[in-house]
Amino acid sequence: MPIHTLARRPDLIPALDHPHLNPGPQVMFHDQDSTRLWPHLPATFGEHQLALVENGQVIARAHSVPLAWHHSEHDLPQGGYAWALRQAFDDHTHQRTPTIAVALYIAITPTHQGQRLSAHMAKALRTNAASHGLTALAAPLRPTLKHHYPLIPMAEYANWKRPDGTHFDPWIRTHHRLGAHILHPCQESMHVTGTLHQWRQWAGKDLPGSGEHIIDGALTPVTIDTTTDHGHYTEPNLWAWHRLEPTP
Repeated sequence: MPIHTLARRPDLIPALDHPHLNPGPQVMFHDQDSTRLWPHLPATFGEHQLALVENGQVIARAHSVPLAWHHSEHDLPQGGYAWALRQAFDDHTHQRTPTIAVALYIAITPTHQGQRLSAHMAKALRTNAASHGLTALAAPLRPTLKHHYPLIPMAEYANWKRPDGTHFDPWIRTHHRLGAHILHPCQESMHVTGTLHQWRQWAGKDLPGSGEHIIDGALTPVTIDTTTDHGHYTEPNLWAWHRLEPTP
């Protein structure tokens, strides 16, 4: 099954809007920086946007951005996903030479889940980054099962282990098995704000009072203030770092 970049196959871009290639809770898709910058990824960083095709259909997608990073992986900021988006476009505007890539999103169609394609696409992002002469792929991970434990701090959750000593969370476990160093949480990886009406739509339920609300798919509680008609969600992710051997 061939993997294409959107730079070489821009005809695949419309297929990425299909719901089956956008799984996940609504809260994921309303981050302020994503809303502003994501539509420009294919045109600006098309070589770093990947699509896996089978029988003419896109069955998996993987997205990353190149950016100029001249510090240790241990210094990766709390901003995580949103920071990487902003920084990549700022680097591009100011013509800074990229040194690493940051993985943003991997999605598999429901009909092809359970076939280890997420790991396959993560490997593809690494290979693609190395082919551009980059030295690492950083990933602000959104752990698969964290939404079941929204009251547990990310740092504590990231240390949970199974009886065999491997990571409890499947997505953390996948990256660790691929050789990534699991680093520190990025506590402010996404910011989502909205009115009560918007949050009721995203949550799929009523939110009748002010306070901390747990909604399906969110990794931490959502703060609702009915007096100001406002809700805010800050999502923590977890940094992983894949060292690469550049192969330009």
